[in-house]
Amino acid sequence: MTTPADARAFVAAHTALSHAPLVPEIALHLATEITPIWQASESWLAQHDIEPPFWAFAWPGGQLLARHVLDNPSLVAGRRVLDFAAGCGIAAIACARAGALSVEAAEIDPLATAAIALNADANGVTLTVTEADLVGAPPRWDLILCGDVCYENPMTEHILPWLRTAARTAEVWIADPGRAYLPRAGLEVIMTCDIATTMELEDRTARRTTLYRVT
Repeated sequence: MTTPADARAFVAAHTALSHAPLVPEIALHLATEITPIWQASESWLAQHDIEPPFWAFAWPGGQLLARHVLDNPSLVAGRRVLDFAAGCGIAAIACARAGALSVEAAEIDPLATAAIALNADANGVTLTVTEADLVGAPPRWDLILCGDVCYENPMTEHILPWLRTAARTAEVWIADPGRAYLPRAGLEVIMTCDIATTMELEDRTARRTTLYRVT
């Protein structure tokens, strides 16, 4: 396994500071060309058992979460927030900027946690980054954010029972761009937005993305 310093160096070397279309206020270390970062990460994965670089892109779910938070800071101000499966950390950074009491960003991929830390530094915010698998942990947060987490059936089946349990004592939001495994029950629509994307990542140039509250 690589060291945190190695991971941060890898992220810095293979990304550029950029801005997501829906959230230009936040700077992020993102891939500017998909193929090179993917090939570099595949090579690195072979040596260090690292996941593909999902952290190098601002996916629609994370963008919608961040936009909603920045437009409605009172929803997170003074609250303890978890950005679960945080990716690049865009939603966590938005919460820190909006005045959350504390922000925790969780990712099990060490490259993702390195990217989140670099992105937090780039935006001058403080948050806690963890590689712990928090599924099953008793909620210690007031608000749990999940962006684009239902892209595979095993992932959905792993996390949804925990999120539904957490929703009894915390507010839980899921932002989803129409993934196949999003459950149809137990979700209340908060808002919907069309978000620009790229044909290299998706099968269309925009994704209709919906923010839900788990009920």
